[in-house]
Amino acid sequence: MVPSADSRSAQKPPLLVIGAGGTGGHMFPAQALAEAMLARGWRVRLATDARGARYAGGFPEAVERQVTRSGTFAQGSLIARALSPFSIALGAAGSIWSMLRDRPACVAGFGGYPALPAMIAAWTLRLPRLIHEQNGVLGRVNRAFARRVDVVACGTWPTALPPGTRHVHTGNPVRGVVLEQAGAPYVPPGDHPMGLLVIGGSQGAGVFARVMPEALMLLEPALRDRLRVSQQVRAEDMARMQDGFCGLRIRGDLRGFFDDVPRRIAEAALVISRAGASSIADITAIGRPSILIPFPAATDDHQTANARGLVEAGGAFVIQEADLTPDLLAGHITAILSDPEGAEAMAAAALAEGRPDATEQLAELVEHLAQQGGRA
Repeated sequence: MVPSADSRSAQKPPLLVIGAGGTGGHMFPAQALAEAMLARGWRVRLATDARGARYAGGFPEAVERQVTRSGTFAQGSLIARALSPFSIALGAAGSIWSMLRDRPACVAGFGGYPALPAMIAAWTLRLPRLIHEQNGVLGRVNRAFARRVDVVACGTWPTALPPGTRHVHTGNPVRGVVLEQAGAPYVPPGDHPMGLLVIGGSQGAGVFARVMPEALMLLEPALRDRLRVSQQVRAEDMARMQDGFCGLRIRGDLRGFFDDVPRRIAEAALVISRAGASSIADITAIGRPSILIPFPAATDDHQTANARGLVEAGGAFVIQEADLTPDLLAGHITAILSDPEGAEAMAAAALAEGRPDATEQLAELVEHLAQQGGRA
């Protein structure tokens, strides 16, 4: 006999089950929602697979971890992909049993194959449910569930959605360290030291290391001398980059990783970055002009979609990697940093696109769905 969920839940706070995969793009917003719901007195359970659990170290200890079977049709050997449906089915069965024993008030999916079992279970049991899509194009799992949830919370706008999908633009949650810098006053370019931040992680550091030294060399010396460049650089490119900066007498801070990116964004007159959803969320929450170079291998070219709204609003320029040359990049840097009024307008446009309240919007959406029994 299945234990009565109602008899136990009467004494317990409501439960939110979060289904999320193992990448930062999925886990960061999931973590932000978990923290917000705990603060509202909810219980939170993270449903993921073994790989995803390894990336859950940032979640509060109060969040219960439920490791379930899942699988992917996109990676691994032919045998592993052939067995994926069985792994997903076993994971979904385990998730259904778990939700029958402790019925969630709401289930939130953040994409990635590890979210599949929880979302299948929520759909099977007709529980209040939502998905959050970080990018301007739905990922495979979110695309499969877009019409099977009560509402799609869009982190990027516009987002390409199937016709008839119920949706709301919440924005992408940002970390507390970003919120501390949100709306920091922008100092327009001028006859003073100016910060130039170049970030891109492993998917951007290589191409940026190739073009940045030459682009900086092409700048007018008076402009170049005022720059204070912070750039993420891979270990294999570090020595060459350091030599290039020394030769140009550029004041630079070259590192493999910055643990204070929000502060550096706030201090920058211009940011050069990939167009990942989390990066754009940080840039717009703080409000800075940017040059965005979408990662060309991103699934369905979703980084170009991520950049579209910000570019149309006037807060950024976009350069496709296939078109990226030192000349073109130098021209964009010069155009922005030689026009104080234009740069200030870009910063204001970026700030207007920001959603620093995205986490609270998501939390309110969860509570609304729970109270209304799933009707968005």
